[in-house]
Order: sequence, then structure tokens, then C-alpha cells
Amino acid sequence: MVVGVLRIDLRLFEIQSLKQKRSVVSRVLNRVRSRYPVSAAEVGCLDLLQRTLLGISMTAGSEAQIQSVFRKLEEDIYQSGLAEPLDTEIEYLHYGEKS
Repeated sequence: MVVGVLRIDLRLFEIQSLKQKRSVVSRVLNRVRSRYPVSAAEVGCLDLLQRTLLGISMTAGSEAQIQSVFRKLEEDIYQSGLAEPLDTEIEYLHYGEKS
């Protein structure tokens, strides 16, 4: 079993208030959760209006499966027009494998 963790730094467009930011971040998170087999939450840049850091995790049988989903997810966020991915970092945790 492999657990993949994606940290994705997003630039949000034309945000003027925290209320507006919460609305956009909520839409991005709902979109990601409904289209992909992942868990997702806002985990950073809480005090910045036009930036957010999302934490996304997924469990699968291989790194390749997770990497494929994460790539599609990033492209989907970009194509939505809600945010632009600025930086991503992926970490894999392996469980149950014999050495």
C-alpha cells in the first residue's frame, strides 16, 4: 500500500476579502473531492488573500497510480479558472512492503 501526499500552492484570482477567499477555496476543494478519490483540506497561507496551500492525500497500490491522479487533479484545478498552481510537492509513504 502506498499513501501519496500532495502539497499544492495555489494563486487565487481577484480575491478582495477573506469571505471571497473562503468561497473560492471551498469550490476548489469540493471540485477536487467530488472528481477524484482523495482527501483534501486547506493547510496553509490562511492569512493571505490571494494564496492558499492545499494538502491532498490518496491511498493506492502504487506510486504511478497516485502520480497519475495528482497530475490530472492539478490540470483540473488550472482548467477550472479558479486558481493557478504555483508549486507542488509530493511525498510517498510505503506500508506493508517486505524488505
